[in-house]
Amino acid sequence: MIEQLQKESLELLKRLISISSFSKEEDKTADTIEQFLQERNIKTHRKLNNIWAYNLHFDAAKPTVLLNSHHDTVKPNSGYTRDPFSPDVEEGRLYGLGSNDAGGCLVSLIATFLYFYDQKDLSYNLCLATTAEEEISGNDGLECVLPDLGLLEFAIVGEPTQMNLAIAERGLLVLDCTVHGKAGHAAREEGDNAIYKALKDIDWFRHYRFSKVSEVFGPLKMSVTIINAGSQHNVVPAVCTFTVDVRVTDAYTNEEVLKIIRTNVDCEVKPRSIRLKPSSIDKGHPLVQSGIALGRTTYGSPTTSDQALLSIPSVKVGPGDSARSHMADEYVFVEEISEGIKLYIEMLKPVINGK
Repeated sequence: MIEQLQKESLELLKRLISISSFSKEEDKTADTIEQFLQERNIKTHRKLNNIWAYNLHFDAAKPTVLLNSHHDTVKPNSGYTRDPFSPDVEEGRLYGLGSNDAGGCLVSLIATFLYFYDQKDLSYNLCLATTAEEEISGNDGLECVLPDLGLLEFAIVGEPTQMNLAIAERGLLVLDCTVHGKAGHAAREEGDNAIYKALKDIDWFRHYRFSKVSEVFGPLKMSVTIINAGSQHNVVPAVCTFTVDVRVTDAYTNEEVLKIIRTNVDCEVKPRSIRLKPSSIDKGHPLVQSGIALGRTTYGSPTTSDQALLSIPSVKVGPGDSARSHMADEYVFVEEISEGIKLYIEMLKPVINGK
């Protein structure tokens, strides 16, 4: 059965690569995934360009595991020497846009779902969600369908990790800060220089250390990355704005970090979003322990994915290599997909079979 799943997964990925699926333009790949599942007599649900399905013997009394990956892609960069939509296999590599990020993960999770789909007496339900807009952290991807998926216990998020286990992922806060002074002529003792007032808060962002330190990531990081003030050389600026990039660890929530910052600085602080949350799963979780038993290593991921939208324990794991994501002439090894399917299945078996 696994050999057949591997063959079908490779063919599905080739079809997906051949279809343009830039973020917000994923309708054709959504159609393809929907058709693929329906051809196997699986009832599908759809909202915008998001497709999801449940195992045949779904039991509302049981907890549910989410299997999630995305089918949108970035646009090909200028360094491409190949047709990004031509799924060519050469020397064991399947080339094409989205092959590595996250096509290999996506089709491997679909194959894993199919493997367990009609099995009876599982201790968990399975929910497969193939979603859109991951590459732009859009509102019409996983986030918009989460309320429709029902109560979820934990999740596997498919991203290329060489099948190692990202048991934590940093959250992200982008803060727009504003300091108000008073304009005046630079030649006279007048005005209240907003730049000078901003320096105090900028210095705080540079030197403040949060008390809780993540076991996975270490300390939380804040960086002032943009400063704007003034209009001409002889006018004391009335306003200074600056932007702060905050990489939140699993030791804090975004809301906790925002509260601490606002308590310590005088400037106005407006987050662009608090959606991209830090996420983690306990290293002792049965799924993580199952992966470790299969020789997988654990680590904290510096990159952001749809894992940031989940409020449940989740692990990011999948075939392929993050270093190949968004690169010119992107590829995934065919063998990586085969191994990915096997490892996903073997990781889940002792957890959802209750053995």
